[in-house]
Amino acid sequence: MGQNVTQKLIQTHLVEGTLEPGTEIGLHIDQTLTQDATGTMVMLEFEAMGLPRVRTALSAQYVDHNLLQTDFKNADDHLFLRSACRKFGVWYSRPGNGVSHPLHMERFGVPGATLLGSDSHTPAAGALGMLAMGAGGLEVALAMAGEPIYLRMPRVLGVRLTGKLPDWVSAKDVILEMLRRHGVDGGVGRIVEYHGPGLAALSAMDRHVIANMGTELGATTTVFPADEAVRRFLVAQGRGDVFREITADPDAAYDETDDLDLSTLEPLVALPSSPGNVVPVAQVAGRPIYQAYLGSSANPGMRDLAVPALMVDGRQVNDRVSFDVNPTSRQILENLTVMGLLEKLIRAGGRIHQAGCNGCIGMGQAPATGGISLRTVPRNFPGRSGTKGDQVYLCSPETATASALTGVITDPRTLGMACPRFTEPDSPRINTAMFIAPPDPGEVVELEKGPNIKPLPAFDPLPEKIAGPVLLKAGDDVSTDEIMPAGNRILPFRSNIPEISKFAFSRLDESFYQRALPHQAGGFVVVGGLNYGQGSSREHAALAPRYLGLRLVAAKSFARIHWQNLVNFGILPVTFENPLDYDDIRQGDAVEVAGVLAALTAGTRLALHNRTRGRSYSVIHALSPRQIQMVAKGSLINLVREGNGGA
Repeated sequence: MGQNVTQKLIQTHLVEGTLEPGTEIGLHIDQTLTQDATGTMVMLEFEAMGLPRVRTALSAQYVDHNLLQTDFKNADDHLFLRSACRKFGVWYSRPGNGVSHPLHMERFGVPGATLLGSDSHTPAAGALGMLAMGAGGLEVALAMAGEPIYLRMPRVLGVRLTGKLPDWVSAKDVILEMLRRHGVDGGVGRIVEYHGPGLAALSAMDRHVIANMGTELGATTTVFPADEAVRRFLVAQGRGDVFREITADPDAAYDETDDLDLSTLEPLVALPSSPGNVVPVAQVAGRPIYQAYLGSSANPGMRDLAVPALMVDGRQVNDRVSFDVNPTSRQILENLTVMGLLEKLIRAGGRIHQAGCNGCIGMGQAPATGGISLRTVPRNFPGRSGTKGDQVYLCSPETATASALTGVITDPRTLGMACPRFTEPDSPRINTAMFIAPPDPGEVVELEKGPNIKPLPAFDPLPEKIAGPVLLKAGDDVSTDEIMPAGNRILPFRSNIPEISKFAFSRLDESFYQRALPHQAGGFVVVGGLNYGQGSSREHAALAPRYLGLRLVAAKSFARIHWQNLVNFGILPVTFENPLDYDDIRQGDAVEVAGVLAALTAGTRLALHNRTRGRSYSVIHALSPRQIQMVAKGSLINLVREGNGGA
């Protein structure tokens, strides 16, 4: 039997294991991607390994999240990252150059290559026929050191596309439809691969939109073939020489299948506060809005700003609406300027921001209290925008712009205008000036560390008995934004674990830090519901609670990246064998697991004793022997330092 694209990509990079779903595999990584919110920690971790230079084919560092310089901290970290790139042989994308994911596609993406990124939306590069995955920073640092990435072989969900998108419907509506069907955990343990005749009408950047938000499905990654659309994109970027065709064999099969007729889609919107809460725009039309927001890694293409520019040409947005325009790259901003499209957005009332993540990660552009914000970003987790109790809706550029014009949520099909047609130029202006290539090996470079950059904390080994209070009981779909919030007040402490830990779980319980301090030495437990730790790959959501004393998380189920981050830092993740046991536990209960190490190695079940209630619950771990070593030693870092680089 032939192979699908996913199987081909994995087979050519397999260093350990087989393609049997559920078994552990090791993959060689060709490229890495880091951004500034996570990259400072990655560089500190790489420095701790003592290697002079990265061992990947290419590693790139982007500064796109922490662009606001309200004091010295972000600026200092930018200089630190620049010096680390020079020292370790990494490409450096300067502040203001743009968002990592579309930039990486434009400049470095290679069909058939593997990419590991310390950003959960790294799968966007799957649009080029790459195997691109998000991971915690420590795993990315190891990949930079030449080590493989280990994961459970996912099942492959093949989605056959037919038909063609109607007017006023675009790629964002495709992934919103997938979220409507499968929810925010429907992709867990799966790689989503798109195929079929409907692909012919989707550009490489359309596919980027879909692959980027495949992360919101909980998928390990999303894969597209490298076909004619990819070749056209690479040729337009002046890199046609790296193209090679990668398509599924005619007799390829998939573990699971789905069918999607693009011609049947309509404009969709995800309601607050989950990307999976999807309904037709027509169902909520008429609700007054405060903000319409264009840009982000989820809608980064030139057409995603050009079509809105044509829609507002000669018109003014509603005077109540903040029409925020976030160009995703300096190159796109330059092209919009020379094509006269930027002027249309400005004249219509657009507020033009620098190229970067900006409001998507809570760096400015927060909406007004109680005001609806329509955004083309990938996530609408509670408070992520920077406004408590925010009302963020996720939608396409067409829906956001139509609503900006009317002042209420508007199905763009009802505007009474012709759907704009935009064709991207075959030879756009290329701007590489803000990419800094790594110097030749041998140059002596000193790291520039400002006063906010602190060394990694020490991580003690796992004790024989984990005992402590259930310091927090959380519900379903708790995101890493709620475990460790972002925003301009918190993220500047990303390289200072003692300081950033003060904000751990603050969106769920503002008293958490003060309640955790008495248990920092003795340890505590957190209990979670389904899909615990969804969202961002930020390892700070494991690092900060670990620093405060977290040693065990018991949940109904985990999101993949956060589960691995917990393991990386010596926190034991277990699931309830009987999900109803979750209901029996109360916050404040004293719990313990005795004989932890022996129980881990003896099998998959452990006994979680609730001393307060005099009950015991069976919990299950999914750790491989390699991961048991990591947890036992207290962290993957400790294992690496002992010379077990195979971890």
